[in-house]
Amino acid sequence: MRPAHGPAAAPPDRAPGAGSGAGGGHGHRAQFAFYDRSRVTRLVGVDPAMQMHRLAQKRSREAGIDVELMGLSAEQLPTPDASFDTVVCTYTLCSIPDALQALREMRRVLVPGGKLLFCEHGRAPDENVRRWQDRLQPVWGPLAGGCHLGRDIPALLQEAGFDATTQSAYLAGPRPMTFHYWGQAQAA
Repeated sequence: MRPAHGPAAAPPDRAPGAGSGAGGGHGHRAQFAFYDRSRVTRLVGVDPAMQMHRLAQKRSREAGIDVELMGLSAEQLPTPDASFDTVVCTYTLCSIPDALQALREMRRVLVPGGKLLFCEHGRAPDENVRRWQDRLQPVWGPLAGGCHLGRDIPALLQEAGFDATTQSAYLAGPRPMTFHYWGQAQAA
């Protein structure tokens, strides 16, 4: 679960209503500004890194938003089907062991017509950069909490049953680490 920084962190829409966030510690720090507090009825954060929960609680208090934190990974969410109208996923899919299963779970807990708002780094479009992502991965993954530099975010979204509107670009920094995807998706 990674922090959301820069222009890619801004979802295309404010997160309304009942929401779930994959990544409770780091990611919610910047996300809270994008929640419409007058419309949030429940906010649940999912993050297996229990050491980050205290930070998430602090940030939620600062933003005036209550958050319920679950200390688990997103592959098996203990919530009923169609529980949330919005799921926010930022800098998370890179480090979830089974990102496809996590996305399937996010789809399962969304109400019909619900939105997945996402911002992730991933597989670069340039062959030379992809080669560097592949070369760096054996060292990068263990050093960066299991982060996968080259996950194909659009392909994962599609395989999980989402229809996504996606934007992408390189952000500042080393190109193997800075190709980003952001947008929103609904169940196909």
